[in-house]
Amino acid sequence: MIDISRPLTPGHPTWPGDAPFRLEAGGRIARGDSVNTGELRTSTHTGTHVDAPWHYADAAPRLGEVGLEVYLGRCRVLRVEAPAGLVGPDALAPLPGTLPPRLLLHTGQPAHWAEFPAAFAALDPAFVREAARRGVRLIGTDSPSVDPLTSKTLDAHHACLGAGILILEGLNLSAVPDGEYDLVCLPLPLVEADGAPARAVLLPAGTLPTGDPA
Repeated sequence: MIDISRPLTPGHPTWPGDAPFRLEAGGRIARGDSVNTGELRTSTHTGTHVDAPWHYADAAPRLGEVGLEVYLGRCRVLRVEAPAGLVGPDALAPLPGTLPPRLLLHTGQPAHWAEFPAAFAALDPAFVREAARRGVRLIGTDSPSVDPLTSKTLDAHHACLGAGILILEGLNLSAVPDGEYDLVCLPLPLVEADGAPARAVLLPAGTLPTGDPA
């Protein structure tokens, strides 16, 4: 099992303007309480997280309306380059015409972010459409977003919406070789939310039952 989630440690950076990540003490046995507890505050898009379509379209489903099936099953990890800042459809040229339903993109982000990355590889909408044509229903990336930091139009997000592709961002793929795996990604069940932090792991391909529902 390979854990591809980003550890949420004190000071973990969040998207500029989002609520900072804070885990503060609640009860403490050392202070006379019966148990240790904590109080958590953060953005729904902290670290490794999923985007519900409602995050970028008001009429689209919220997280509680998105089934878990697309987050579980065969995936392909692919190292890609973005010389001009965007991963283009040519990145898929060496791959078969039909891909697993889940495509995880290793763009070169490090395992730990001391500061929020201002420069990262985003996706060309043409890449999204070509991935969908090959059967992809979930795109994951080690970048914090599929769109550039300064984007206001969110072209890649909307291309995903139009193609029926869900989005998983902020993965840690720094130690993962290219190839096929089984993905298990479980976002927090925040029913009315626009997204949620997730725990994501890779298993050897074929570990999960056959018959991919996505």
